[in-house]
Amino acid sequence: MIKAVHLTKQLPNGKLLLNDISFEVSKGEFLGILGPSGAGKTLTLKSLIGLLDLTNGEVWIEESNNEHINIFNTKAKVLKKLRTKIALIFQGYHLVQRATALDNVLMGRLGSISTFRSLIFGFNEVEKKAAMSSLEKVNMQHLAQAKVASLSGGEKQRVAIARALFQEPNLLLADEPISSLDPKNAKIIMGILKELSTLFPVIGVFHQPELCAKYCSRIIAIKDGKKVYDGPPVLEESLLEFIYGEELAIVIPEKYAN
Repeated sequence: MIKAVHLTKQLPNGKLLLNDISFEVSKGEFLGILGPSGAGKTLTLKSLIGLLDLTNGEVWIEESNNEHINIFNTKAKVLKKLRTKIALIFQGYHLVQRATALDNVLMGRLGSISTFRSLIFGFNEVEKKAAMSSLEKVNMQHLAQAKVASLSGGEKQRVAIARALFQEPNLLLADEPISSLDPKNAKIIMGILKELSTLFPVIGVFHQPELCAKYCSRIIAIKDGKKVYDGPPVLEESLLEFIYGEELAIVIPEKYAN
């Protein structure tokens, strides 16, 4: 479980980038964050791992032992350990192009082992087997030894998800993970994320309300830094128009573009 409470970010000139945003996400939920460009979606996501210096607010994360930790009020050592159990995937994949798919997955646990061990001994056979298992879960085991540079965008994103799985996370955050993908691969990735939400909460920033309606269990919409919707994933046309305004023609061009 992760709980965001009154997330607020105000600039010195008084402008509110985040305006009192609160929500809670539990295991079994795939939460999609929607909103126009510059609304505060990615800032909200960054807040959930303590990467944004908030003016006000708290983020509580439930540990496996049922302990709840406020990431903005904990020791650096505790926060570092906590982050090893928060998996991140991005639009740009953040993979090492010259390394193999398997090696990229193994890098998911670099934060959990000592620098000495990573440089001298590397990963053991048990860990390599677990990394292969993660690739199998996203149907990428047959490309384990392929260099990432040779993979398609959809394949790279599946490697990124396998790397996230290898962390054995308690939470997965995705920042526009399908924005660079064709429709077929976008659906594959959304299906994988939906399935993973049965293991831990999944929260993603998206620009595709039609895919969120099909795969997410819940939506929050942010506009001008403020949460304006929190509920079922299928949004009525009037609500989409309110959230996106003129940008709706860009978000759903097949329906709203002239």
